[in-house]
Amino acid sequence: MDSYQALLILNIFLLLKFTLATPCNFPAIFNFGDSNSDTGGLSAAFGAAPPPNGETFFKKPAGRYCDGRLVIDFIANSLGLPYLDAYLDSIGTNFSHGANFATAGSTIRRENRTLFQSGFSPFSLDVQTWQFNQFINRSQFAYEKGGVYREILPTQDIFSKALYTFDIGQNDLTSGYFTNMTTNEVKGYLPDLMQRFTNLVKVIHDLGGRYFWIHSTGPIGCLPYVLVRVPAIAAKKDQVGCGEVFNEVAQLFNAKLKETVAQLRKDLPSATFTYVDVYSAKYEMFKNPAKHGFEEPLISCCGHGGKYNYDVNAGCGATIRVNNTEILIGKSCPEPLKKVCWDGIHYTEAANRFIFEQIADGKFSDPPVPLKLACLHKV
Repeated sequence: MDSYQALLILNIFLLLKFTLATPCNFPAIFNFGDSNSDTGGLSAAFGAAPPPNGETFFKKPAGRYCDGRLVIDFIANSLGLPYLDAYLDSIGTNFSHGANFATAGSTIRRENRTLFQSGFSPFSLDVQTWQFNQFINRSQFAYEKGGVYREILPTQDIFSKALYTFDIGQNDLTSGYFTNMTTNEVKGYLPDLMQRFTNLVKVIHDLGGRYFWIHSTGPIGCLPYVLVRVPAIAAKKDQVGCGEVFNEVAQLFNAKLKETVAQLRKDLPSATFTYVDVYSAKYEMFKNPAKHGFEEPLISCCGHGGKYNYDVNAGCGATIRVNNTEILIGKSCPEPLKKVCWDGIHYTEAANRFIFEQIADGKFSDPPVPLKLACLHKV
């Protein structure tokens, strides 16, 4: 039997296994990450994302830096769960089906600078992990009081049955470039990022987490805010106009993340880990936009001025005062559904839907497990 036949047999076996398997019944999702999956954390802590954020789906700002829903929203919906409330949001939240610890601008390792100095969130992954630890303890204490708490907080058994999702790392790469590091210097701290990520995942495992769905980082070299802020390095473009060096670093990060996830499988045999190649799903929109109903993928939908409709000093929702009147200059484009980039930093709802549809069936996953079967212990 040659290698091709062996691979064919393995794929047939996996297909049969997935076809016959009973879908996972995840009662909750606990999410950790940055703006790619923040459903209101940064807005709750530092002021709401302004309009026109939220205009496409929610018809108003909804804590997301997007015109509508994020990939995590589509994940929750596909599993029959409500959209996740942000842990930091104290008004009208219901955590019975999980909680979202992600905040826009978050990093794996601490920035040790304020949000106002760096633009990056103080809620790094270690802080999000501490919050999760507190959430377990305090939610169970409150749950025992009964009453309304039993309606809005999870039961103890949910923590070992829930899906734990991660989408973080993008800001660790860009923060290096934004502080004038060289590409070699950025590459140099990748091992430290992986060690920190490993340690924190193990903490969550110790707290009860068993099912992990981990996203790679995306092609940061295709995002206007990187192309504009680091023009010298961005000068080297690939065939679709993305910053080649930035994307090479993102792919190196992802290669190391995939290795890290493989090692976690060995270190934590009682847990299930799925690595998801979000990079490829995202890059496809920049490479073949017309094929998927998009146009001008490098141009921001919501912004103001410049080659990419992005200005670091006048972003989406920005206003200026003229004759004592506030005038919106960071406007939305006429057709957000045809755009990939929302505000030069984040993706549109249409792009997030596309990404979700690409990754949900497992074709971008290692092992190739569909989202609804991410509880399968062995493949």
